[in-house]
Amino acid sequence: MKHKLVDYFRRISPLSDEEAQAILDSMVVKTCPKGTHLLMAGQVSTEAYFVLQGCVRQYYVVDGEERSNGFFTEDEWVLSIHSMMNQTPADHFLVCAEDTTMVVGTEQREGDLYRRFPRFESISRMVMQKVLAEQQERFASYLTDPPEQRYLKLSKTRPDIIQRIPQYQLASYIGVKPESLSRIRKRIATRGKPATPRRKA
Repeated sequence: MKHKLVDYFRRISPLSDEEAQAILDSMVVKTCPKGTHLLMAGQVSTEAYFVLQGCVRQYYVVDGEERSNGFFTEDEWVLSIHSMMNQTPADHFLVCAEDTTMVVGTEQREGDLYRRFPRFESISRMVMQKVLAEQQERFASYLTDPPEQRYLKLSKTRPDIIQRIPQYQLASYIGVKPESLSRIRKRIATRGKPATPRRKA
């Protein structure tokens, strides 16, 4: 399972055997049960996570209500970029939506790798650009797409999330109440059915 991170980096840039081994040797892998908070609003983020297995949910609390705005599964990074880079308190929560196994990264471990292999710094920059682009695309979709379109896009690009996440969390992610999500699903299912042929008189 640990090789998933090496494979991820190799998709970004070729790695020598020595570089791949250095990544493996520096890895700290942690498994957290469902419901474990990795970050609470008000805390300063000091860790980044690469999901090997499981799912992490990001959410805000608005007027006492949880509003999900991100789900991170296998081969994805989970990080609070603004909090970590600026050392400011996070305004959101990160919680394991399933039992989750992940690689835990810190600035110190990252710095150790950079000193041994300076090329890792440019690879990390490419990874960060990829993560930022994905977050920006998700945020733009949230601002511009109506809820039904957000659901359709999610079901097309992340069908596993539809199966893995409770309906009330899915509803908050696309910006509706659970009953509205039920109506959206019903409309989509109805549109997908073939028309019933009319009986001849």
